[in-house]
Amino acid sequence: MAQLRQEVDPGEAGLDPKALDRLDRHFAHHVDEGRLPGYLVAVARGGRVAHLSTYGRRDVAAGLPVEADTLWRIYSMTKPVTAVAVLLLVEEGRLSLDDPLERHLPAFADPRVYEGGSGAGVRTRPARGPILIRHLLTHTAGLTFGFYHKHPVDALYREAGLEFSVPPGKDLAETIEVYARQPLQFEPGTQWNYSVAANVLGRVIEVVSGQPLDAFFAERIFRPLGMTDTGFHVGADQAERLAELYGETEDGGITPVPGLPVRGRPRFLSGSGGLVSSAHDYQRFMDMLRRGGELDGTRLLSPAAVALMTRNHLPGGADLRSFGAPAHQERGNEGLGFGFNVSVVIDPARTPAPSAAGTYGWTGVATTAFWVDPGHDLTVQFMTQVRPKTLKVFPELRRLVHEARVA
Repeated sequence: MAQLRQEVDPGEAGLDPKALDRLDRHFAHHVDEGRLPGYLVAVARGGRVAHLSTYGRRDVAAGLPVEADTLWRIYSMTKPVTAVAVLLLVEEGRLSLDDPLERHLPAFADPRVYEGGSGAGVRTRPARGPILIRHLLTHTAGLTFGFYHKHPVDALYREAGLEFSVPPGKDLAETIEVYARQPLQFEPGTQWNYSVAANVLGRVIEVVSGQPLDAFFAERIFRPLGMTDTGFHVGADQAERLAELYGETEDGGITPVPGLPVRGRPRFLSGSGGLVSSAHDYQRFMDMLRRGGELDGTRLLSPAAVALMTRNHLPGGADLRSFGAPAHQERGNEGLGFGFNVSVVIDPARTPAPSAAGTYGWTGVATTAFWVDPGHDLTVQFMTQVRPKTLKVFPELRRLVHEARVA
């Protein structure tokens, strides 16, 4: 077990200690008000952690504190890991970004696209072209989530048992077959819709590599990077460090809720949101990306592959709001493009919170977040375990970190 530690004084890293104190007090207030159980925040500059703070509880009922080695369900912060795994196979020549998905998963041959109607009256037509691997990486494949309640295809996902992405009792291979039977919401490549695409990529990785997804991640990413606390489940020696998961109540408080089945290898290995990790481990993952695919003499990806992953792939420089499906046409998506399973700041003047051009990262549904700001050689991560209803943490975090940077 390795533990994240502060390595340099904030001032030496061009950060204002008083502003960082404001950041800590802001989120500590959320904990004291009962809106968060506890949190960890880390800010690093030039690969050295200049600010690391923890506050509150990882388990409120048991009175256990958040510590630097606490384990967190990172949910959708799994997706960038999946993108790295795909790019490993691309760089080895075993997979191409322009491969039709059906080449690896035949169930996706001859996709059909929604044309009109709803329920039993849904009308579809043949898609004009295949789903490509790059469509999955950029969430432009036409797939969706059942919980959106925004489009008739969302309802078809729910009817197929996919409201929470996975039919009860099915593994990854079985679930992919269910996805493939649903019509696409739109022509591949013509809109952006955050979706189950990373789960499909997880199955592609299994088929191309010949390994289960957890084995591939462990062998090709986690062990080389020294991410000893990251995986799809926690062992008996780790379980005591796992934070409890909470949900936001109607009155703004929190209550324990069921989380990922991580106390034992899950039947369903989700490339979309299945990982547990620690601050130390995710810092190493961020540093590998920040350094262009290499860390401590171990190279996972070429600089060109990381640059490809972390640039905007939406056509014509579009942002998530203008190119997004109806569920995503919101103010918070202005100024943000999308790479391979990461958002990318393309217009800082339009983002709701202060952001530097080229900054990339992503979040998790339990209010975890990370970003890398290449221009300022800055990495940030925030860990807690609350599924929110109204709580808005990320714009506040962006603003407070921005205020702390003085060089």
